[in-house]
Amino acid sequence: MKKTTIILITFVVVLGGALLFLQNININRLWTDKYYTQITGEGKKLEEKASSGEVFVRYEYTLRAVKEDGEAKTVTFTSQNPLRQQAYLELFIKNDKGVTSYEEINEDKVPQKAKEKFI
Repeated sequence: MKKTTIILITFVVVLGGALLFLQNININRLWTDKYYTQITGEGKKLEEKASSGEVFVRYEYTLRAVKEDGEAKTVTFTSQNPLRQQAYLELFIKNDKGVTSYEEINEDKVPQKAKEKFI
Protein backbone atom coordinates (compact mmCIF):
# COMPACT_ATOMS: atom_id res chain seq x y z
CA MET A 1 0.00 0.00 0.00
CA LYS A 2 2.78 2.39 0.95
CA LYS A 3 4.66 1.63 -2.29
CA THR A 4 1.54 2.33 -4.38
CA THR A 5 1.02 5.67 -2.64
CA ILE A 6 4.62 6.73 -3.31
CA ILE A 7 4.33 5.75 -6.99
CA LEU A 8 1.03 7.63 -7.33
CA ILE A 9 2.41 10.78 -5.66
CA THR A 10 5.53 10.64 -7.86
CA PHE A 11 3.37 10.29 -10.98
CA VAL A 12 1.20 13.27 -9.99
CA VAL A 13 4.26 15.44 -9.27
CA VAL A 14 5.92 14.53 -12.60
CA LEU A 15 2.68 15.11 -14.52
CA GLY A 16 2.15 18.47 -12.78
CA GLY A 17 5.72 19.51 -13.56
CA ALA A 18 5.32 18.54 -17.21
CA LEU A 19 2.08 20.52 -17.51
CA LEU A 20 3.67 23.55 -15.85
CA PHE A 21 6.66 23.31 -18.22
CA LEU A 22 4.45 23.08 -21.32
CA GLN A 23 2.32 25.99 -20.16
CA ASN A 24 5.27 28.34 -19.65
CA ILE A 25 7.57 27.35 -22.51
CA ASN A 26 7.03 28.20 -26.18
CA ILE A 27 7.91 24.89 -27.83
CA ASN A 28 8.31 26.66 -31.20
CA ARG A 29 11.46 28.30 -29.81
CA LEU A 30 13.21 25.10 -28.76
CA TRP A 31 16.03 23.77 -30.98
CA THR A 32 16.01 26.81 -33.28
CA ASP A 33 18.60 29.19 -34.68
CA LYS A 34 18.20 32.81 -33.58
CA TYR A 35 18.27 35.46 -36.28
CA TYR A 36 17.67 39.20 -36.03
CA THR A 37 15.91 41.55 -38.41
CA GLN A 38 14.40 45.00 -38.61
CA ILE A 39 10.98 45.78 -40.09
CA THR A 40 11.69 48.08 -43.03
CA GLY A 41 8.50 47.89 -45.06
CA GLU A 42 4.83 47.14 -44.84
CA GLY A 43 3.81 43.52 -44.90
CA LYS A 44 1.84 42.14 -47.82
CA LYS A 45 -1.79 41.77 -46.70
CA LEU A 46 -3.12 38.23 -47.26
CA GLU A 47 -6.82 37.46 -46.90
CA GLU A 48 -8.18 33.93 -46.69
CA LYS A 49 -11.82 32.95 -46.43
CA ALA A 50 -12.82 29.95 -44.33
CA SER A 51 -15.60 27.60 -45.42
CA SER A 52 -17.81 29.34 -42.84
CA GLY A 53 -17.33 32.63 -44.69
CA GLU A 54 -15.12 34.16 -42.00
CA VAL A 55 -12.21 36.17 -43.42
CA PHE A 56 -8.75 35.75 -41.88
CA VAL A 57 -6.11 38.43 -42.46
CA ARG A 58 -2.34 37.87 -42.18
CA TYR A 59 0.61 40.03 -43.12
CA GLU A 60 3.55 38.48 -44.95
CA TYR A 61 7.07 39.86 -44.57
CA THR A 62 10.16 38.93 -46.59
CA LEU A 63 13.23 40.38 -44.91
CA ARG A 64 16.95 39.89 -44.54
CA ALA A 65 17.76 38.19 -41.24
CA VAL A 66 21.19 37.97 -39.62
CA LYS A 67 22.61 35.50 -37.10
CA GLU A 68 24.73 36.61 -34.15
CA ASP A 69 27.89 35.66 -36.08
CA GLY A 70 26.91 37.82 -39.08
CA GLU A 71 25.57 35.04 -41.34
CA ALA A 72 22.63 36.47 -43.31
CA LYS A 73 19.73 35.00 -45.27
CA THR A 74 16.35 36.07 -46.59
CA VAL A 75 13.34 34.76 -44.70
CA THR A 76 9.58 34.96 -45.18
CA PHE A 77 7.12 34.82 -42.29
CA THR A 78 3.61 35.96 -41.44
CA SER A 79 1.97 37.87 -38.63
CA GLN A 80 -1.66 38.22 -37.58
CA ASN A 81 -1.19 41.98 -37.20
CA PRO A 82 0.91 44.56 -39.05
CA LEU A 83 4.31 44.90 -37.38
CA ARG A 84 5.68 48.23 -36.16
CA GLN A 85 7.98 49.98 -38.65
CA GLN A 86 11.69 50.02 -37.69
CA ALA A 87 11.04 47.45 -34.92
CA TYR A 88 13.79 44.92 -34.23
CA LEU A 89 12.76 41.27 -34.11
CA GLU A 90 14.42 38.14 -32.83
CA LEU A 91 13.38 35.32 -35.17
CA PHE A 92 13.41 31.66 -34.18
CA ILE A 93 14.13 29.56 -37.27
CA LYS A 94 14.16 25.81 -37.83
CA ASN A 95 15.84 24.57 -41.01
CA ASP A 96 12.91 22.41 -42.06
CA LYS A 97 10.09 24.74 -40.98
CA GLY A 98 11.35 28.29 -41.46
CA VAL A 99 10.36 30.96 -38.92
CA THR A 100 8.49 29.24 -36.09
CA SER A 101 8.26 32.22 -33.72
CA TYR A 102 9.39 35.82 -33.31
CA GLU A 103 9.58 38.48 -30.64
CA GLU A 104 10.05 42.25 -30.80
CA ILE A 105 13.19 43.26 -28.91
CA ASN A 106 15.00 46.48 -28.00
CA GLU A 107 17.82 47.63 -30.26
CA ASP A 108 20.41 47.02 -27.52
CA LYS A 109 19.54 43.28 -27.56
CA VAL A 110 20.60 42.98 -31.23
CA PRO A 111 24.20 41.67 -31.52
CA GLN A 112 26.62 44.21 -33.01
CA LYS A 113 27.61 41.98 -35.97
CA ALA A 114 23.95 41.58 -36.88
CA LYS A 115 23.27 45.30 -36.50
CA GLU A 116 26.14 46.14 -38.88
CA LYS A 117 24.44 44.07 -41.60
CA PHE A 118 21.24 46.13 -41.31
CA ILE A 119 23.02 49.33 -42.36
